[in-house]
Amino acid sequence: MEVNKEKSAFIIVDVQNDFCSGGALEVKNGEEVVPDINVLLQRDLFGKVIFTADWHPVNHVSFASTHHRKTLEVIETRNGLQTLWPDHCIENTEGAAFHPFLGVEKGDLIIRKGRGKNLDSYSAFFENDRKTSTGLGGYLKELGITDLYFSGLAFDWCVFFSAMDAVGSGFNAIVVEDLTRAVNFPEGFQAEKREELVKAGVSIIQSEEL
Repeated sequence: MEVNKEKSAFIIVDVQNDFCSGGALEVKNGEEVVPDINVLLQRDLFGKVIFTADWHPVNHVSFASTHHRKTLEVIETRNGLQTLWPDHCIENTEGAAFHPFLGVEKGDLIIRKGRGKNLDSYSAFFENDRKTSTGLGGYLKELGITDLYFSGLAFDWCVFFSAMDAVGSGFNAIVVEDLTRAVNFPEGFQAEKREELVKAGVSIIQSEEL
């Protein structure tokens, strides 16, 4: 696949310690994406490189502990349905830090999301009220970027929502599948989300195609 450097951006989603092995909300083998992401960064294929990160306050609305409920329960909030997770990616903690071997120094921009106590964010573009923008879309459009390549964690959550919002915002979205890992809970969720991406017009490729 030919990459138009001037028109492209590489978006690396939430490769943080809490989503890697041993983390509070680990994605199985999540850290395996790091070396191959770094290889792609070294090749300097993309005009811009953006890293995203969950950056939650203590007692965040997405934490099961905040509501004295069990993880993976779904509750109603003023901003819609909320899946409850273990406490994770609390701002300024080691769990919220990027994986130590990730080439963050190659980045042009870091988007920290889910920063408000009462509002979660899965997407790199919008908080979960679907109204509050992170500013990423405007930033990319001002630069004339049209093609967005996604990697990171997790395929069926934050990568999925980011790619879907990219298409909805008028960008060409490409998910580099082998540079992601999925939660896949319940079983089959990953395949379901993959099908949704394809139906929405998201291209799914492997890094060897770049």
